Amino acid sequence: MEQEEQELVMKLGFFEQQMRQIQQQLEAVQSGAEEISSLSTGLDELANGKDKEILAALGRGIFVKAKLISEDLIVDIGDKNLVRKSIPETKKIIEEQIKKLGKVKEELEENLEKIGEEAQRIIGEAEERKNNRL
Repeated sequence: MEQEEQELVMKLGFFEQQMRQIQQQLEAVQSGAEEISSLSTGLDELANGKDKEILAALGRGIFVKAKLISEDLIVDIGDKNLVRKSIPETKKIIEEQIKKLGKVKEELEENLEKIGEEAQRIIGEAEERKNNRL
């Protein structure tokens, strides 16, 4: 009986750890989606912005005044491959990324739900065994 309880505690601890990891992944996905959405809004502000003066980020918290000489953007499309894209083309890429993040979020939420259900099932079985012994 004591061994069963130890196994139950270990299983539930494992489930808890998995749920925490998935929760962290969900937060990272949400943060990424918000950042990308913000980027899309920033692109709207660049439209028809040729010859405008802007603040361009050089790094964390460091900006420089710059003048737009073109509305073309240089976009990293993966593996550090840079290509020239228009603002609408870049927005389309961003929309695709947001959709992918949405799918990842759904999958993570499903996994979280399955783990929670499995944990509840195991707890229910343990309670039932305990009640049958009484």
